[in-house]
Amino acid sequence: MSTKKVALVTGATSGIGLVVAQTLASDGFFVVLTGRSQARGDQAVASIGDNAVFIPADLAEPGAPARLVEQSVAQAGRLDVLVNNAAIDHTNDLLEVGDDEIRETFATNTFAPMSTMIAAARAMKQQGDGGSIINVTSRLASIGVPTMGVYSASKGAMLAFTTAGAIDLAPFNIRVNAVAPGMTRTPLYEEWIQGLDNPEEKAREVAAAVPMGRIAEPEDVAAVVSFLASPEASYLTGTSIPVEGGYLAK
Repeated sequence: MSTKKVALVTGATSGIGLVVAQTLASDGFFVVLTGRSQARGDQAVASIGDNAVFIPADLAEPGAPARLVEQSVAQAGRLDVLVNNAAIDHTNDLLEVGDDEIRETFATNTFAPMSTMIAAARAMKQQGDGGSIINVTSRLASIGVPTMGVYSASKGAMLAFTTAGAIDLAPFNIRVNAVAPGMTRTPLYEEWIQGLDNPEEKAREVAAAVPMGRIAEPEDVAAVVSFLASPEASYLTGTSIPVEGGYLAK
């Protein structure tokens, strides 16, 4: 059982989630990582060391978010920070989208993190000394992009839940904020780029569309999460910080 501050990071076995977990461990947190793959979870913990533990979970399963928080507190002793990062991608022509696609996307991107946030807030309230909840949303929570409507809606719902939750939880000194990444260099991004006809040209086009001339690295997102989890952000709640190189400012 840890005597340190404890952070729970969902979707923590690759991409943004893994770098967030590594960063928070470097900040001095004991980090509970979760994801669906035990093998990938073991690798992620090995990259961090003694300041981390992995708990496998499919948060889209009924009751899984509450069980995860209960197990996290049981293993680590407390819960100070939740990073709601787990999500799936979805693209399809809007007129071709079926009901099952909508349900699957919202199950992972909206319903699961909502339930995880509520379970974490209950644990933080019981401890009595506050906490920080950070929802990883997307620039697409605020803009429309062709074929991304369902994904955008799932992230937009979490943006709305962030602001509403901040009001509900402020009396308990539990802060709720969102981080909204733009295009980020993750394994999913690399897989997408390499699957195109001209990967190098497309990568240049994507970067050129960003005012700062490059896409985000996972470390860019993790740095903002680190700030929101820290005492320096103690008066910040109900806000969303875009990490997208000025894309939304155009």
